[in-house]
Amino acid sequence: MVFTTEDKELIKNWYLLKGYGAHRLLAEFPTKNWTLGGIDYVLKKLYRTGTTDRKTGSGRPNNTSTEENVSAVEELILSQENKPQTHSTTCQLTRLTGIYQCSVVRIIHQDLSLKCLKKRWAQELTDAN
Repeated sequence: MVFTTEDKELIKNWYLLKGYGAHRLLAEFPTKNWTLGGIDYVLKKLYRTGTTDRKTGSGRPNNTSTEENVSAVEELILSQENKPQTHSTTCQLTRLTGIYQCSVVRIIHQDLSLKCLKKRWAQELTDAN
């Protein structure tokens, strides 16, 4: 069960101020769709650590979106000032930087706020067409 920050604060306040347990909280807030196990988990975390927040550094570490990788991708993905059409594709960036292609695409989308487009072959039009 995913609790919002307001739900966690509500549970924390009612537990600390009034001493309500999981069953009592379920009875007091029937419209919240909380589960007994979910409330027990929040109360157990509150009892152990004193807070309902996540520990710092408890998530998976971010290895590919480092400043060096982002700057390397940014330098290679954009065309040079006086040389148009000098940008690189994601496959070329993968070979040059050694970063996986899905990570390169993620850096381009999330960190640089750019879009990746595939190069498309088109028929060359003449003046008569």
